[in-house]
Amino acid sequence: MPFSREASAGYLANHMARLFEKGLARRLVPLGLAPAQFMVLLVLWREDGLTQRDLAERLDVEQATMANTLARMERDGLITRSVDAEDRRARRNHLTERGRALEGPATEAAAAQNAAALAGLTEAERAALIAIAAKVIATMRRG
Repeated sequence: MPFSREASAGYLANHMARLFEKGLARRLVPLGLAPAQFMVLLVLWREDGLTQRDLAERLDVEQATMANTLARMERDGLITRSVDAEDRRARRNHLTERGRALEGPATEAAAAQNAAALAGLTEAERAALIAIAAKVIATMRRG
């Protein structure tokens, strides 16, 4: 049986993710944020002071990608970075006032993007999509 992108969960998930990111980017631009920065902020709003390694692990991204994102965030005044007291090689990433102040507007932008993207689904379909996506992610993390 030939490969069909229309029947490929991986292809469809990737396409959907790219469209979500594109829509989110449009909504974040007025806030001076990029989607990658928003993902880091989502983690830091819950656990401020994490290391680059902690963030890379939580977001399933490469260390080099995280290093670049954190450098841009520091440049943009979203975080400050300081040497870890216990491990001088590690740096702790802390939100600035600007970074903290963006939580409300940025999460509202993300909620608006989710609402727009899922507008054609019933509440039950939305819940099922989220549950299935979470289950697939958990399976792939184990695997």
